[in-house]
Amino acid sequence: MNLRESALSAPLTERASASEMRKVAAASAVGTLIEYYDFTLYTTATALVFNKIFFPGESALIGSLAAFATYFVGYCARPLGGIVFGHFGDRIGRKVTLMTTLMIMGIGTFLIGLIPPYAQIGAWAPVLLVLLRCLQGIGIGGEYGGGMTMMVEHAPASRRGFYSSLVHIGVPAGFLLPIMAMTILNVVLDQQAFLSWGWRLPFLLSLILLGVGLFIRNQIAESPAFRRLKQSGQQAKVPVAEAVRNHWRTILLGIGAKIAESGLFNIYAVFAISYCVNVLSLPSQVILYAVLLGCLLECFTLPLFGWLSDKIGQRRVYLGGMLLQALLAWPFMLMLQTGQLGWIYLAISLGLALGHGTTYGAQGALFSALFPSRIRYSGLSLVQQIGPILGGGLSPMVATALLVGWHNSTLVIGYMIAMSLLSALCAWRLPQRPVEE
Repeated sequence: MNLRESALSAPLTERASASEMRKVAAASAVGTLIEYYDFTLYTTATALVFNKIFFPGESALIGSLAAFATYFVGYCARPLGGIVFGHFGDRIGRKVTLMTTLMIMGIGTFLIGLIPPYAQIGAWAPVLLVLLRCLQGIGIGGEYGGGMTMMVEHAPASRRGFYSSLVHIGVPAGFLLPIMAMTILNVVLDQQAFLSWGWRLPFLLSLILLGVGLFIRNQIAESPAFRRLKQSGQQAKVPVAEAVRNHWRTILLGIGAKIAESGLFNIYAVFAISYCVNVLSLPSQVILYAVLLGCLLECFTLPLFGWLSDKIGQRRVYLGGMLLQALLAWPFMLMLQTGQLGWIYLAISLGLALGHGTTYGAQGALFSALFPSRIRYSGLSLVQQIGPILGGGLSPMVATALLVGWHNSTLVIGYMIAMSLLSALCAWRLPQRPVEE
């Protein structure tokens, strides 16, 4: 075997000490938490605020539809971030690239908190919102592939499912913090104060989180797999092109497998808020409590399903989660429609902690093993950032549009089931063995 072949077929990781693994896991999880704090803050504000201050003069549902359209724009910007930062992550290193994505995301979020309302600057308000949303999308598009790559390239092979699930805890935790902030502000402030300036505070405070995240990320070392590649001089010249040329089928199947995980998460955590507030006329803070509970529970179920995926296989856990969510779609909407808080809390908790937790707990290790280390950041970014455009980026808008057009939830249920079955089929067809094994 020559030098090039040796570098390409090297295993994912060298064995790291327990203290090193704790440090990498903490840095990866906290970094992801901060990224999703920024992104989720926009999500929550979309459902509660932006339809009123940036898209006034329409019905509540139509205003929400317009606000969700800007939410979708951020998802469209994510592949650009994945391509650009995936290139540099595979060429010059994971660590420095991740520091850059964190800065882009934090600055974009801070500036959103400074945008004047439509009543003051007219159409420039939604225009600025869209531009900064794109900046957010570019930052998070480059974040996930690098954070997950760092984790799996440090982790021992027998525990990649567990350690990669720790990175994913940053997602529900990242949902938890901004929803808590919005909930507290919504409770302590009257409606006028909240819509005038209260909603801006969590956006402005993101600068503090940015500083914390940069400090933590600076403490970790470059991944062993990339150090080997750099020493041998075997980095890909154009990683994205190589990934598409040699792994196009895997990328397409990965995108398909990602659609329902992303799409159903935003049904449970975003569309449910809008539905309960705008259709059922329930107080927004009550529904935010339900999402808070679901996200908190998922922080515990993610490592459980990550551990299980190490025992019985990532693919089995992922497929089981998709089929479970297909079965859950009808009961989920039925429980929401009751308008009773107990059933609503149960619906959102089951969706997030059990349905989404099953798939997301296994996903990191499953998808990371699809690509060799020289193009892993780029390949994983393509899957993780194009898939959510068709899943999470569209699902709140599609579900809302189905409600506006047909005035019942039957098609929303069908949409949820269709996503689940499509992703299950694609996950079943993914390559059976990791590329480097």
